[in-house]
Amino acid sequence: MESDDSADIGTIVKKSVEAIAAVQAQVKPERLVLYPYAHLSNRLAKPDVALRAGLELKEAAASLGLPVLAAPFGYYKAFNLKAKGHPLAELSRTITLDGGPPAGPAQKPAPKTTQKESEALTKEKGMKSSWHVLTLDGEVVPAEGALANTDDSFRAFFRYETGGSRSKGEEPPHVRLMQEQELVDYEPGSDSGNFRFYPKGQLIKRLFEERVSQVVAQLGGMRVETPIMYDYEHPALKKYLNRFPARQYVLESDDKDFFLRFAACFGQYLIFHDMTIGASDLPVRLYELTHYSFRREQSGELSGLRRLRTFTMPDMHTLVSDVEGAKVEYLAQFRACKAWMDELGIPYNVAIRFTREFLDQNRDFAKELSRIVGRPLLLEIWEERIFYFVMKAEFHPLDTQGRAAALSTVQIDVENAERFGIGYTGHDGGRKTPLILHASISGAIERNIYALLENEAGRIAKGGKGTWPFWLAPTQVRVIPVTNIYNETALKIAKDLAEATGARVDVDDRDETVGRKIRDAEREWIPLSLVYGEREAKSTQLAVRVRGEKNPRELSPEDLRKEIQTLQAGKPLIGLPLPGRLSQRPIFRG
Repeated sequence: MESDDSADIGTIVKKSVEAIAAVQAQVKPERLVLYPYAHLSNRLAKPDVALRAGLELKEAAASLGLPVLAAPFGYYKAFNLKAKGHPLAELSRTITLDGGPPAGPAQKPAPKTTQKESEALTKEKGMKSSWHVLTLDGEVVPAEGALANTDDSFRAFFRYETGGSRSKGEEPPHVRLMQEQELVDYEPGSDSGNFRFYPKGQLIKRLFEERVSQVVAQLGGMRVETPIMYDYEHPALKKYLNRFPARQYVLESDDKDFFLRFAACFGQYLIFHDMTIGASDLPVRLYELTHYSFRREQSGELSGLRRLRTFTMPDMHTLVSDVEGAKVEYLAQFRACKAWMDELGIPYNVAIRFTREFLDQNRDFAKELSRIVGRPLLLEIWEERIFYFVMKAEFHPLDTQGRAAALSTVQIDVENAERFGIGYTGHDGGRKTPLILHASISGAIERNIYALLENEAGRIAKGGKGTWPFWLAPTQVRVIPVTNIYNETALKIAKDLAEATGARVDVDDRDETVGRKIRDAEREWIPLSLVYGEREAKSTQLAVRVRGEKNPRELSPEDLRKEIQTLQAGKPLIGLPLPGRLSQRPIFRG
């Protein structure tokens, strides 16, 4: 159902039945399946209109004398179609209101596709692999036999990874939390999988970006910036696209197709290609924080901040001389990934995927990875290599619905240096081809926010309180004057504290009761709240409510400053995203 059809659903249904009847007379089918398929048009009718039309079509199709089956409307679907080579085995019809023979071929050309699927995605569906557990002793044990010796989280992770389905199911609880906290929301004016970030959400996103960029700088990553679109017909890029398991957005400019990048790979490859590199320069690391990466995930897979179509991806690529050099660098980056996950404070499992040949040749390396994590790892062994990499590791938290989502990841790429003509001058003066490591120390920034919120949703479901890591809290300290006569003093306390520590401090100067102010601070998950009234005015101590603690603490201003500095612990500092007085703040989401 397209937008023009909405004017007269009855006529569209009648013509559709006539078109089906004409084909029925030729092919003599035993049954009829009505199958909603939105991908055929870029001018879709509203869902409620399409649903009504589908129900009317099913009712009208009963006149054909065939059993009629209607697939559920709006579900994520997958199917295989095998058609014999009969002239009528595959055909299509476009039914319109503006005349023309109802059973004739489509008069208008199909709209140009806005997405393409890589060969790697197609091959992935038929890929042969086996699942194992890599123990702390470095043993590779078939998964089914080893699961009994793992914990509940690992077994749930195994079930999810081997289950095969990525459909979204019911809405995950982090969506409600991101809306309640006025962080992020759906953007009805954009494509699905694109979000608006309100000031508090944008602050958290920036803090994550700053932190991961700090980590990459410590690893030696040199920061660059590259375009967000590339020529679909560029010889090296076209080959690479077919080796990467992602769907692309495609747009047209000057009669040429361009694709929107899904990572920073291509831009960094092209920079590497033009660089002059000697053996003594290796390893060479380039880094970009891609604020706009695009993957046209299937609509049924989109799920809040867990899986999007536009996202922020910190991407580092490292040139190394050979496999031995790759393993040394890999271990350093793998440790950085683990440190990131540990700092995030969310439980996780690790999956490592090897080609069988690479694993057999590097068993000690695999054992070292399990030793670094300190617990068994889920191991998938590919019988053949269908991607450009021979191995990758992924750190996965589990959400409240038992679904995994990869955050930190590192890969060893054995193809793209040669494909893009990337080389370096060896010690013998000859030209050599390096290997490339792909690393995203944090994974997509939005997915980190998702993982945090899902973890807190789980805590809340068990009777606990949602909590921000101190360095990520939009407001880190709130000063709550008991009555308006203490507003000016509260503002001075907030100013002095912010200047001394850099913390984000605000003041609830609204004309509300102190109980209401305290409850609102609780709803915002504010780590530290200072209640200031007559008793505090007569004292040298401050009454500090620490989130998660039953009773307030009595702290001197100096001790409070030290406490904040300890909690901040060298993390990035950015100022308040909203006015410092709550009385001056708008509401972003009604």
